[in-house]
Amino acid sequence: MTKHTKLEGLIAAGFTPQHPDGSLNLALVPALVDHLIGQGVTGIYACGSTGEGPLLSSDERRQVAEAYIEASAGRLPVAVQVGHNSLAESCALARHAAEAGADIISALSPSYFQPADVQNLVDCMAEIAEQAPQLPFYYYHIPRLTGTDMSMVAFLEAGGGVIPNLAGIKYSDFKLFEYQDCLHFQDGAYDILWGCDEMLLSALATGARAAVGSTYNMAAPIYLEVMRHFAAGHMEAAQQAMLRSVQYVNACNGRHGAALTCLKATMAMIGLDCGPTRMPLRPLDPDAFSALQHDLEQRGFFDWIQASQ
Repeated sequence: MTKHTKLEGLIAAGFTPQHPDGSLNLALVPALVDHLIGQGVTGIYACGSTGEGPLLSSDERRQVAEAYIEASAGRLPVAVQVGHNSLAESCALARHAAEAGADIISALSPSYFQPADVQNLVDCMAEIAEQAPQLPFYYYHIPRLTGTDMSMVAFLEAGGGVIPNLAGIKYSDFKLFEYQDCLHFQDGAYDILWGCDEMLLSALATGARAAVGSTYNMAAPIYLEVMRHFAAGHMEAAQQAMLRSVQYVNACNGRHGAALTCLKATMAMIGLDCGPTRMPLRPLDPDAFSALQHDLEQRGFFDWIQASQ
């Protein structure tokens, strides 16, 4: 296994900004990156679920990756998610990410025809990872979207021998027991990034050092407060800060519309309008937008993200 520097802190799953007609609005990316750096984020994960990667064409994904890499300008690492139902497309996207200057590549499992077993999944990821052997490779484990739900410890066991640049896993599942097992596999040889925002405190308790999330785009100060209180041993304060995350995620999770559309709407509310989501996701209509904004105001969300800084 190739040794890589482990990531720390909050890595924002970057949005793909779009115009009202659905075309890319990449001119907004520099402002998004500056905002994230100002919020204390330590990395960007482009073209993942939050970035609507599976809904973009391969050419659009290349453009988004280039925009984030250029805007970041070495100020923080950029990971590019290159997974695709076509392994040939994944491989081409991986080569492009490396050529464009990405710091990390990552890939989720094919989801239409899913891998049959762990070795099959490892073989798929090995084909992708070898396209950029100089870059750390992270498998993106999100079974509720891909349908591929296999033991991640078994993946590390099988993958370590055939993917030299395997650095770890972006773990977006709720199984804290498995996450902890992966985190301590081979004495912590791999970097296991936590991927469920509203459970960050629980992950910290198992030993998490880095997390990738959607809500870090607009609410990073809340999560940094959680991390500060946890590190200081102030558990009650950490729990109170974590509750704010839970309340925000609950507000976005189906009450007013699809979660991702609510997250994009929140970005517009803080002055960074990333536009609509791609079909089949539907943007909020004006009434739903107003209802979400009122809900967040009543909860004190906009005060939280200011007061926590």
